[in-house]
Amino acid sequence: MSKRIGVLGARGFIGTHLVRTLQERGDDIHSQSLRDPAAAAAALADCDVVVNLAGEPVAQRWTPEVKRRILESRTALPRAFLAEMRAVKGDRLRRYVSASAIGYYGTSETATFVEESPPGDDFLARVCVEWEREALRAADLGMSVACIRTGFAIGKDGGALAKILPVFKMGAGGRVGSGRQWCSWVHIDDVVGIYLIAIDGADGAFNAVAPKPISNKELTRALGHTLHRPTIFPVPDAALRAVLGEGAYIATQGQRVQPRRALACGYVFRFTDIEGALQEALR
Repeated sequence: MSKRIGVLGARGFIGTHLVRTLQERGDDIHSQSLRDPAAAAAALADCDVVVNLAGEPVAQRWTPEVKRRILESRTALPRAFLAEMRAVKGDRLRRYVSASAIGYYGTSETATFVEESPPGDDFLARVCVEWEREALRAADLGMSVACIRTGFAIGKDGGALAKILPVFKMGAGGRVGSGRQWCSWVHIDDVVGIYLIAIDGADGAFNAVAPKPISNKELTRALGHTLHRPTIFPVPDAALRAVLGEGAYIATQGQRVQPRRALACGYVFRFTDIEGALQEALR
């Protein structure tokens, strides 16, 4: 049976792919901006599911103002949306699905993180904890809640890969820092697939990552091989800090994350090999 699904942040990378897939399977999609929480709540009050993908981009230089926008877009605006929804919500709205990120776990070269792992304590981890805490307010309105912690999403039309492609296409790409840091990657089609699990009934946290995380060095090699370009120019930590400021640690550190709950739900990943994922994304 088709669903009436409201999507906040539908014009972003994940939103574009998710909306297309939902429309292809026959769902009735209603896209709204979260910039006006009251208007969004009124427009989506009679949906079956609300999916919130809205948020200030993280991949930019972290000034104090940018950090404020990153946090508030994931906390204050969803809080206001759900407060408005309390007054207008229809009986059919029973599910709230929120974006999140594997930054929830912090960084480590040795640990393996699953959905039950505790959160980290850096800026992005604290943002993710607050992000999910706000999402859980939907439970007070009688909705089940799911949070999708997405990793390094691969697709040529957006996400982290799109930001580094131009450099690699010029033959100027290379490993970041030591190259030993973990990259928990995922193809955009599998991100959408995991969102569908939540939209269709599963609640709780889900790691949207492929089952085989790799090192930054392995990602660099695979991307160079796929593009037929050399990857001999390592990116020093100092250069990243000059561009991204405090946020450079996202690229220079990493985390090894497993999609335990998606696998337990029987989800079959379309892409488990990084070269296959890159080839499909870049063809």
